[in-house]
Amino acid sequence: MSDWPDCGFFRFPWHAETFRWAQAARHVARRVVRDPDMIARWLQCDGTWFVGVDALPSDKDGAVGSVPLAGPAADRIGPRQDLHPAQLSVTYPGYPRPRAGESPAAFRFRLNRDAAHMDGVLAEGTPKRRFLRERHDWILGLPLTETSEGASPLVVWAGSHQILQQALINALGESPEDSWPEIDITEVYQAARARCFEDCPRIPLFTRPGEAVLLNPFLLHGVSRWQAGATASEEGRMVAYLRPESRESGQVWIRQK
Repeated sequence: MSDWPDCGFFRFPWHAETFRWAQAARHVARRVVRDPDMIARWLQCDGTWFVGVDALPSDKDGAVGSVPLAGPAADRIGPRQDLHPAQLSVTYPGYPRPRAGESPAAFRFRLNRDAAHMDGVLAEGTPKRRFLRERHDWILGLPLTETSEGASPLVVWAGSHQILQQALINALGESPEDSWPEIDITEVYQAARARCFEDCPRIPLFTRPGEAVLLNPFLLHGVSRWQAGATASEEGRMVAYLRPESRESGQVWIRQK
């Protein structure tokens, strides 16, 4: 996909077909978050975040059951037959609390900087070092439950995709593509992220079922803390995320417009 706006994301207004998908996904999600095996695997941050990677059993074309992924966001990305099961991310009142094994510094970053990150850049080892392990085409967020605005919305740093993309081009662009996952980009990534915090406006993207957001794969984003007085049903703030692996070569992907 090309022709991203300068901010690095699209917001799609409410649409009946998107809302129908969200209703079907919410019905399935209720079962997922009550499954003991899923709870044991994915409920983190002292019970305030269900991480839910690939936990929502959507089909390779994005359908849930017999309900297709449709609406303006689906029109924008075009038909796909290679989608992974959606992430089912659920936050609850009190988010965030420390995640198991999380250092005090990492928790402060989660609390004060929304655990801001670029998808696909993974922290590994002790001490943590960062590597580009995944290349995504885009990130599609589809809210499943009604909440008030302060219930841990997705946040983005507008325009940050340009900074992070250029940082990765500088760090990786002249190296063979098959070597990229092994190149330590910790300092480059952290410096670029710090620049994003300084230069890019932080924007909460409050959304409701039937709406959608589509993020550039280089966009810095995170999840806000649950604000005092924020409300939601007992199901919390449920969002389904799709982020397919890119089918483009690494050089095409990293230099995309």
